[in-house]
Amino acid sequence: MEGDPLLEVRDLRVYFETRDGTVKAVDGVSFSIEPGETLGLVGESGCGKSVTAMSIMRLVPHPPARTVSGSILFQGRDLLKLSEAGMRRVRGKQIAMIFQDPMTCLNPVLTIGRQIMEALQRHLGMTKRQARARAIELLELVGIPTAAKRIDDYPHQFSGGMRQRVMIAMALSCSPQLLIADEPTTALDVTIQAQILELIAKLRREFNTAVMLITHDMGVVAGVSDRIVVMYAGRPMETADAEVLFSDPRHPYTMGLLHSIPRLDEERKERLVPIQGLPPDLISLPAICPFAPRCTFAVDQCRAGVPELRLVELNHYVACIREITKERYAHAAVATSS
Repeated sequence: MEGDPLLEVRDLRVYFETRDGTVKAVDGVSFSIEPGETLGLVGESGCGKSVTAMSIMRLVPHPPARTVSGSILFQGRDLLKLSEAGMRRVRGKQIAMIFQDPMTCLNPVLTIGRQIMEALQRHLGMTKRQARARAIELLELVGIPTAAKRIDDYPHQFSGGMRQRVMIAMALSCSPQLLIADEPTTALDVTIQAQILELIAKLRREFNTAVMLITHDMGVVAGVSDRIVVMYAGRPMETADAEVLFSDPRHPYTMGLLHSIPRLDEERKERLVPIQGLPPDLISLPAICPFAPRCTFAVDQCRAGVPELRLVELNHYVACIREITKERYAHAAVATSS
């Protein structure tokens, strides 16, 4: 990819103040997204994926949250320094977001047509008639049958998969340069998941829209992402091109995630092996590798400080001091679980 990145997140740290202490939800996240690229942000629940996305959209409530450090550069402008009015001009028009649960994001007392038309009228200055015609086109684009008739229906009249398609239509209404999809296939059955992912990939190809796909499922990002960032305890553990990450992972946490994916081929018939232990308490994280307490390969040096991302090969960064192979990890994981 040539030229400057569309989005560049630099050393972002977002903490939440609670009665029990400071929760370091995002603690030093950096990545970039090129125009037309799909970046997968993956990790287990609570690792900071959604807070990162909400920070880009400037939707994290301050307080209880506070942005301790970092910058979020979109087309060279730091979104964290924009006024709220300036951010409203970016949000929904240049950067759009598909949220996890469309039923809670769609207004139950407004028709879906009115909800799509609102963005078109506000950001693009369309008349009511123009906005309605465009809303029907968008619903047809995302695969809503008989869109002209269904535009006046309410969210509860749609299935979960159709509501997600409506959310995608809303997100694409103003032709954003960046689409953030936060767990877009949550609570959908497998066939609908595949349809939604294929729809996002198709729209990205047709409109050259960059996509940031957030999920806890490695299988979801496998077929649609160009690059992947693996997060754990608010920090990136590994980042690489998708093909490289799946063929040559270097971090034990990444290997653990990959080792827990069900496979039906003849290459691997052994049972799934879960990652041992529990996720860390983000309130009282010691200054060590956050994955060390759960890592089979941890040594004293892993507990001497927090490892930074280091370059291991072209575009492949790992926050680990060890050199662990897939084969060695698989052998150790099976032995540990026996």
